[in-house]
Amino acid sequence: MLQGTASSVGKSIMVAALCRIFRQDGYRAAPFKAQNMALNSFVTKEGGEIGRSQAVQAEAAGIEPSIHMNPILLKPEGNGSSQVIVLGKVTRKLDAAQYHDYTLQLLQIIEDSLNRLRSAYDIVVIEGAGSPAEINLKEKEIANMRIAMMANAPVILVGDIDRGGVFASIVGTLELLAPEERNLVKGFIINKFRGDVACLKPGLDMLEKRTARPVLGTIPYFRGITIAQEDSVYLDERPNHQANGNLDVAIIRLPHISNYDDFDPLEEHGCTVRYAIQATELGEPDLIILPGTKSTVADLLYLQQQCLADAIFNLAKSGTPLIGICGGYQMLGKHINDPDKVESQNGTIPGLGLLDTETTFGKKKTTMQVKARVTANNGLMQGLEGLEIAGYEIHMGQTTNQNGTFPFKVVETPTGKEDYPDGAINSSGLIFGSYIHGLFHNAEFTRALLNRVRDLKGLPRVNSSPIDKQQQYDRLAEIVRQNLNMPHIYQIALGKSK
Repeated sequence: MLQGTASSVGKSIMVAALCRIFRQDGYRAAPFKAQNMALNSFVTKEGGEIGRSQAVQAEAAGIEPSIHMNPILLKPEGNGSSQVIVLGKVTRKLDAAQYHDYTLQLLQIIEDSLNRLRSAYDIVVIEGAGSPAEINLKEKEIANMRIAMMANAPVILVGDIDRGGVFASIVGTLELLAPEERNLVKGFIINKFRGDVACLKPGLDMLEKRTARPVLGTIPYFRGITIAQEDSVYLDERPNHQANGNLDVAIIRLPHISNYDDFDPLEEHGCTVRYAIQATELGEPDLIILPGTKSTVADLLYLQQQCLADAIFNLAKSGTPLIGICGGYQMLGKHINDPDKVESQNGTIPGLGLLDTETTFGKKKTTMQVKARVTANNGLMQGLEGLEIAGYEIHMGQTTNQNGTFPFKVVETPTGKEDYPDGAINSSGLIFGSYIHGLFHNAEFTRALLNRVRDLKGLPRVNSSPIDKQQQYDRLAEIVRQNLNMPHIYQIALGKSK
């Protein structure tokens, strides 16, 4: 099990790296995280939601993601409550105190999922959440040491040296653990180091002497490896302008933005991608994207309060292409109805009015993988008709399209062949919305769509190629393998050297 001295120290990426290394070395490995809190999620073939990082880790391990890799997922809703997803399905909405009282009821589900993985794989790499030293939460925590004790799993503690105080964080974490928990900690990984490791050696030697545990490796701070992130901290740390493309793409940074890894491939296709929080940051982009959100109503009200709604409306009306994904698609319509108060106390609120659609929230959540074909052939979609795409849907509510023109037709789901429309597109073809996440991960579609935008803007086309994800996992594994004591890792994991 990998635990951290804090959130965002690199646990997820280390689990992905180890899963890849174990696979390269001939082992069947699987990731596991008992409880995750994230707005970026993934839909498995079973039609269940799990944290995005577990899907990435499974991909690194070369296996199909499963709901059992992340049996408990919390999706914050911004009002102090979270949607509680158990084995891929929404079960209830609870505030922090209510959930704290509920956690121990989930232990049997967690143990059953973990045992399923342990019986099917050679190595299960468990990821903790936050820090095991959150003493105010410890009595009812279900993500760190309680899981390590349940599995009798050796623990490696990961610390982030880039943020400072890594030695104090490691020693302090150990100090706050109970003796039986401390005994499970077998070593440390120092992550995100910049500089010459030789300069770090006195500190490492003192840490090992103080704790009687080895430093198993010092991982350099690296960039340039493209792997999907799930924590919104990534957007806070990310430079606002990425890549030097000839197409300026502005993505609206909604307060509850979700599944923003939808847009990672845009940079591979010659786009300069930026996230706009205020109307003054929007400027005059070549393309605007309204992304998905966990709280459509709250984020729509935010757009209106920040004058972003007016700025988006005016740009779209003047001919700037605009795409809405999932919650962003719902916002583009005339109204959003919430009769059962699923998201808010507002019965009906006006949308941006840029598509002739209306959305009504219900209590059932749609989660499934889909294949679809482009059916439109105008505006942004001109010349794209018939292209097949793959993606997934995660949404509350259903949308009715009044004008009967659709950008896509779903042709397949995990249950079999289908034939129903998705999304809406306006008469010019410059504004469309869709429920399908992962649109831009379809390289042929994305290349054609963005070159169509370039045609409309009088910009030269780009013959782009997507990044090979498997190559990215191999690069990650190479960096980590070179800087970790892998024989010692195998000794800890398997009780024997590799």
